[in-house]
Amino acid sequence: MSEEKQKNEVLIEVEGVSKKFCKDLKTSLWYGVKDIFANVGGNKHERQLRPKEFWAVKDISFQLRRGECIGLIGHNGAGKSTLLKMLNGLINPDAGKITMRGRVGALIELGAGFNPILSGRENIYNNGAILGFTRKEIEEKIDAIIAFAEIEEFIDMPVQHYSSGMKVRLGFGVAAQMEPDILIIDEVLAVGDLGFILKCFKTIDDILPKTAVVFVSHSMPMVSRVCSQIILMERGKSRFKGNNVAKAIDLYYQKFSSIENNIVFDDGTVVLEDISILDKNLKKKLYQINWGEDLKLYFKFSLKKAINFIPYFKIIFFDKEQRPIGVLEENNSNSEIFITNDRIEFVVQHKNIQFSKGIYSINILVAKGQMRAPILRQNDILKFQVLHEKEIWPPFLLSSIYSKNN
Repeated sequence: MSEEKQKNEVLIEVEGVSKKFCKDLKTSLWYGVKDIFANVGGNKHERQLRPKEFWAVKDISFQLRRGECIGLIGHNGAGKSTLLKMLNGLINPDAGKITMRGRVGALIELGAGFNPILSGRENIYNNGAILGFTRKEIEEKIDAIIAFAEIEEFIDMPVQHYSSGMKVRLGFGVAAQMEPDILIIDEVLAVGDLGFILKCFKTIDDILPKTAVVFVSHSMPMVSRVCSQIILMERGKSRFKGNNVAKAIDLYYQKFSSIENNIVFDDGTVVLEDISILDKNLKKKLYQINWGEDLKLYFKFSLKKAINFIPYFKIIFFDKEQRPIGVLEENNSNSEIFITNDRIEFVVQHKNIQFSKGIYSINILVAKGQMRAPILRQNDILKFQVLHEKEIWPPFLLSSIYSKNN
């Protein structure tokens, strides 16, 4: 096969694939028996849903050529893992057709495909054989696999004693060094340390011209880094499909827009009545602000008890993975806070916001006295989206000026 023809070769073809599951095990077994006797199981018909059934994957179609990487993104329960298991042949679709051409290397679940009682070395031979390699071919690559996994001194220890990070390194080492035609990666890189993750991405860059990669992750910087096309899944269906990876990521972030008032502590003194971002419009219940603009937050509390003090307000920012990334300075004696017998109002401003592109949420702590005794602690009081053309890993994109050293 010529190099140009090989480059354009379609390695994965998914045509209208659907998969249904039943919420009840007993009912599921009964349906399975009925399907066997009625001879309508498998992939012959796309049947209507029966009681207690639901579509885990519904009408998914795409093509992936050698040298391309497709990202499958979506929140938990979107159907990503079910689709991957069908791609890897672990389960069959109820409707549609999947065509896989060539050797498939899969990292679907942590440690999947490893025999826990066998050593790392023995598992390398097993996995290589499953991929269709001869013992001689595996022997030629085993040193590179062990070196890549960085587990030389543990390679003859049973895999059941490996840490999660060691299993990931060994699994990726086997899958990548064997250079399969198709490489499926499902979230497993989230377990590795940063140095290993960077090495994995370099390896993906090296093998991608000869491989088709299916990449699943909740880390949008990772998806943006490697994927040339993308499918955003929602409740088993494709909500967005195409080459505009940035647009799909924005849609993914917007799914975090539902505001859920989560009161962690409340002594009955104050109630948060309103919070908003001034001068910004809501879009699908989500405020949007451009990187570098000023953030003006308006707060209104109602007082349920008379107070003879000015509360302290601590406003904490969390990223989309619910990690605390920053806090605004609390108010002091010079702060302008409007207080009456029944309410508290104020605006707090943060100039030139430099959070990187993504969704952020706000928690608030209302406290009193030198010890900052809590009055109210409430999570997820507001979510907002920072817009920028670049997707980066760190939570901050700091402005800078480059100049000559005079």
